[in-house]
Amino acid sequence: MNDKPFWQYKSLEQMTDTEWESLCDGCGRCCLHRLEDEETGQVFTTSVACRLLDTHSCRCSDYPNRKQRVPDCIQLRAGDLADFHWLPQTCAYRALSEGRPLEDWHPLVSGRAESVHEAGISVQGCVISEELVHPDDFEEHIVTWVGDDPV
Repeated sequence: MNDKPFWQYKSLEQMTDTEWESLCDGCGRCCLHRLEDEETGQVFTTSVACRLLDTHSCRCSDYPNRKQRVPDCIQLRAGDLADFHWLPQTCAYRALSEGRPLEDWHPLVSGRAESVHEAGISVQGCVISEELVHPDDFEEHIVTWVGDDPV
């Protein structure tokens, strides 16, 4: 038996579904709408959240049925991480895929789900539901989050 936590000795591809899911820190950033400049390919993050995001817990309010309710919901999988350049540098999936360790505030390291919020990494209290913003107005909600790549 290995004394290290699974994320320190397993590759993302080797993880069980339970281990994979536990890597999510609950920041809620992957549930935000993004806009892409068609000419440059640059991706901009907004403060507009998917209607299923619980803006307090920063977790999906209907995770098991999210793909049925929001067909374009993104499902992260180990084999697809190269395509997810838009994930913040703070994201555990991105960090591990780049050979970086989990941050001290990550719930798997801290042992507390609240640590991601206390560290100011989550979108808790900083977003608005897509139900309250017309899609033509998303551009007015472009933001830069802690740990985002420079735009």
